[in-house]
Amino acid sequence: MGEVPDIVIGRLPIYLRALKHLMAADKEFTSSQELGRILGIGSAQIRKDLSHFGEFGKQGTGYEISYLSDQISKILNVDRDWSVALVGFGDLGQALAHYAGFASKGFHIDIIFDNDPAKLGESAKGTPVLDVSQIGPIIAERKIRIAIIAVPASAAQAVAEQLVDSGIRAILSYAPITLKLPEYVRVQYIDPVTHLQRMTYYLA
Repeated sequence: MGEVPDIVIGRLPIYLRALKHLMAADKEFTSSQELGRILGIGSAQIRKDLSHFGEFGKQGTGYEISYLSDQISKILNVDRDWSVALVGFGDLGQALAHYAGFASKGFHIDIIFDNDPAKLGESAKGTPVLDVSQIGPIIAERKIRIAIIAVPASAAQAVAEQLVDSGIRAILSYAPITLKLPEYVRVQYIDPVTHLQRMTYYLA
């Protein structure tokens, strides 16, 4: 199997979400046409995306939903639980720490860091808030590989470098800045303001 385009990887979680909804509705089989209608994606595109990883459907019956869901989960490595470090315990960080959607999908915020002495010793659902100076030893000791950054833009680059030096290899960043990190580190950005600005273009 050759290198899979990142845009294809980005669509797999969307397929997985749709399959989970179908399973919740007690459906056993689906087709690329049905998935396409649900997601607004061409059925040929769905078949092409899945073909990067093997053959999952059968002519005439389509895809067995539970099987395809299991296979995509394995491909994405979400058939297991992941420990996540959260850096930043301001308004956004607190909201993320209390968001139940992470744990329900296997991502558990097991440690929180902040540089505000007033926040140290607090906890979110039993997870303690520690000083950022402890990032290195704790991340290394616990072998955590995923981190979420919810700090101001001015601090994000330094925090990201500290995380990478400690063993983090995947970062979800809410900071409105593009991080400069080694290529082996996967970074995803979430900036709600840019999404709002993209939509307001169409409201003229």
